[in-house]
Parts: sequence; structure tokens; C-alpha cells
Amino acid sequence: MRQTAYVDTPRESASITIARSPEDLYDMVADVTRMGEWSPECKAGRWDDGAGPAVGSWFTGTNVTPDREWEKRCQVTAADRGRDFAFVTEGTGTRWRYTFEPVEGGTLVTETWEFPAIAVESFQQRFGDMAASHIAARIKVTHEGIPATLAALKRVAESRS
Repeated sequence: MRQTAYVDTPRESASITIARSPEDLYDMVADVTRMGEWSPECKAGRWDDGAGPAVGSWFTGTNVTPDREWEKRCQVTAADRGRDFAFVTEGTGTRWRYTFEPVEGGTLVTETWEFPAIAVESFQQRFGDMAASHIAARIKVTHEGIPATLAALKRVAESRS
């Protein structure tokens, strides 16, 4: 099996200013049951343990692409209302983070995705010689998906002002 070495952790990030408070936007994003309202890939989420957005809580997201549908369990790693909401996916260790910074006119929301070495290793084990192309596809989907997610979040958040 040929493996592709990644010097840096693949990472994608984008930001948008939304005319709502950091607390309002945090509440929207941290309510994983609403993720399907703005994500082009994650169509649903549910809390596994009923605890809601608290560090250590688990939820399951349902993702849909033209090629397939799958569920992924995630654990909350940061839950600081109005500032930071983050989680890591089970198995691959893929990290997602949303930060909220007050700015003139609202809040600067930044969404960040990181695909750490453990995720690369997981893809190499799962896809063998095709791992690099699958990783490249994930990077492309995320590169396009983050701005789409943020734009939809802005549309939904500002329509309820």
C-alpha cells in the first residue's frame, strides 16, 4: 500500500460577519439539531445523551452527498457560549470549530475544519492506494462547504432579527 505523507494538517477556514449577537449565533450553531438548516452536507443532528452543548457531550450527525449518506458520532470539545463551539468526529478525529467575535455590525463567525494525522491514517487504512484522492475530495467538499454553510447561517440568522 502506497501512502501519501502530509506535512501539514489539511485545514480549511472561512469567516463572515452576521448582524446578530455572538450569543444568538452560538445558540444556533451549538444546537446541532438545526445544522441541516445551513449545512450543504450535514442534514440532521441529534444529541445522543440528551445533555446538549456541553464539553464531553456526544451527538450524531447525518451527512448526505450525491454519492452516499452516512452518520458520524461527534464529541463536543469546546462549549463557551458566545465565543467557541467545537467538536471532533469519532474514528477520524476530524475537528470542527466555530468561533464568535463581536465586531461592528454584529459578529464575525469563523468556521474551521482540520483533518489531523489520525484522519489521514484512517483514510489510508480504509481506502489504501485511493486514500489521497479521497482526502483531496474531502478537502474540496469542505473548501466549498464552509462558505456555503456560513452564507446560509447568515441568511437564516438575519431573517429572524
